[in-house]
Amino acid sequence: MTDHETTNAVEVEVTPLAQVPTYREVLIYERKPAGFWVRFWAYLIDLLVVGGLTSILAKPVFALIGMETTEIPWYAPYAIVSGVIFYGYFVMMTKFLGQTVGKMIIGIRVISLKSDNLSIGTVLFREWIGRFISVTILPLYWIIGFTPLKQGIHDFIADTTVVHEESFRKNQVVKKKPTEGSELQETQAF
Repeated sequence: MTDHETTNAVEVEVTPLAQVPTYREVLIYERKPAGFWVRFWAYLIDLLVVGGLTSILAKPVFALIGMETTEIPWYAPYAIVSGVIFYGYFVMMTKFLGQTVGKMIIGIRVISLKSDNLSIGTVLFREWIGRFISVTILPLYWIIGFTPLKQGIHDFIADTTVVHEESFRKNQVVKKKPTEGSELQETQAF
C-alpha cells in the first residue's frame, strides 16, 4: 500500500446464523378488564343518577300538567320520557366522556377494541341496542364474568370492553425479530 491509498476497513465480529436469536420476549402492559361485580356496582350508581334526573326533570313537568306518574303502562308518555332520559344519559356520557358517573366513581372506562375513539355508531349500538338486549334477557348480561375481556353481549355487538383506568396487567409476548433491513425495504418499495 502506498501513502496515498487509505483503507476504510472496520473490524466486525460476525455471529454465525445458527446463534442469532430469531425471537425475542416483549412485556406488554395492558389495561385490566373490569369484571362483572365492578360493572354491576357502577350500573347501580348510574340507576340512582338516572332516577334522580328523571325525578328532577320529568316528574315536576308531568305533575304540572296533571298526568299520572305512578302505575303507568310502558307506552305512557311518562314512561317514554323516562326511557329517553335513561338511554340519553348512557349514550351521551359514554360518547363524550367514555364513562358514566357510576364508572367514574368506580374508576372504569369504556374503550373501543377497533379504534382509539368511540364513534357515535359504536356508542349507539352498545348503549341503546346492546343494553336493551342485555336488560331484556338478563342472563346474557352475566356472561361478562366468563369471557376473557369481560365483555357482555352489548360489548360484543359494538366491539368494546370496559377497563380499569389505573390498573394494568402484564402480558409476556414472544415476537419474531424482523430481518435486518427487510421491513424498511418493503415500506420504501411502495
